[in-house]
Amino acid sequence: MINRRQVLQQASAGFGYLAFAGLSSAQGRPGPHFPARARRVIFLCMRGGPSHMETFDPKPELTRRHGEPGRNKGTKLLGSRWKFARHGQSGIDIVELFPELAKHADKLCVLRGMHTDNENHPQALEQLHTGSFQFVRPSVGSWTVHGLGTENADLPGFISINPLTALGGLRYYSSAFLPAATSATLLGNANQPEARLQLGNIANPRLDPAAQRQQIDLLQAMNREFLAQNADPRVEGIIASYELAFRMQGELPRVMDLTHESQPTLQLYGADKAPTETFGRQCLLARRFAEAGVRFIEISHLEWDLHGSLQSGMTRNCAQIDRPIAGLLQDLEQRGLLEDTLVLWGGEFGRTPDDATQDGRGHNRKGYSMWMAGGGVKGGLIHGATDELGIEAVEGRVHIHDLHATMLHLLGLDHERLTFRHGGRDHRLTDVKGKVVHRILA
Repeated sequence: MINRRQVLQQASAGFGYLAFAGLSSAQGRPGPHFPARARRVIFLCMRGGPSHMETFDPKPELTRRHGEPGRNKGTKLLGSRWKFARHGQSGIDIVELFPELAKHADKLCVLRGMHTDNENHPQALEQLHTGSFQFVRPSVGSWTVHGLGTENADLPGFISINPLTALGGLRYYSSAFLPAATSATLLGNANQPEARLQLGNIANPRLDPAAQRQQIDLLQAMNREFLAQNADPRVEGIIASYELAFRMQGELPRVMDLTHESQPTLQLYGADKAPTETFGRQCLLARRFAEAGVRFIEISHLEWDLHGSLQSGMTRNCAQIDRPIAGLLQDLEQRGLLEDTLVLWGGEFGRTPDDATQDGRGHNRKGYSMWMAGGGVKGGLIHGATDELGIEAVEGRVHIHDLHATMLHLLGLDHERLTFRHGGRDHRLTDVKGKVVHRILA
């Protein structure tokens, strides 16, 4: 038998570490407010701000005026170096850098009228994830788990693969004032190879499962006694985390094990060779997590902040993500998962049409593109537009609050009703703003 003293001595090792590692499970939530079109989200976060005029928003007028003076002193207009073509029955314009993704054009709902409030990376990324760049707020993944819970009691409801942890990045995945059980489980680190995407201390070197069960029973009894005396919501999160951490020791390694995936599947994702291997394996992990019942999965891809290396950077980045994303969409569809999985692609803002280097673009919060697929959105649709030079969204404008409201709506959640009382008032992901973009709903 394990006594109280042994429990306290071993609390920082093995299972004890996992319990405080942000592992979570939302319990007892009311569920959706109305029938949901999506059951889960896969967010493909392109950190740095992909250029919309080099991806999904062609600007022939910008190309025609290439080399003319730009808006700011010392800058010149920069036309795109790559060609666009219309793809699918819908005729969506996609740059030639995405030949594999272009085959899935009729699945994409391209939002060309995106705009946000800040053009600094940390703040814009925080608003993309939490709806705010001024205050610490819960992540959209945390709100999702808070509203819906998780479909697999042995896995977290919110997982971030290859997360952005520098420059305040941990706030992007935080539960903030929501219960700790809704925070993200972080797998790996930005720029880390897929082979190293591991959760530390997943196995306890000191205790076998039976002894660990005794340990957790004693710890939970102590925690519940403390909770009864203090009513501290953080203790509720710890109780849930301890239970999930114990169960995860068997389930998480199994889901993350790609050795049983077939060679054709690895090839579909480009997970078998460079330059697509790392992102391809992360996309394959996202599919496995989605299939296993994880509510919200995020993958990060870096180095889209291309001020002076647009040509080489776009060529490199698109080559790394094109096949993996196309493979993800195809695999989700053939497994019957795409219809209730919302896939979101994009970054924190867009880019400017002019630059001093003639091989880069500045930050642009006023107009850019993102796309959605599956999960109840119309495929083969272009919604919104920027002006002829790509400076500002002029039609079908979608603010980050509108994006969040629409994502929650697709998950069966009313963004005005999904609230949490903190600091004397009710808070929500969209604050007092946000409108569902009904035109893009299937």
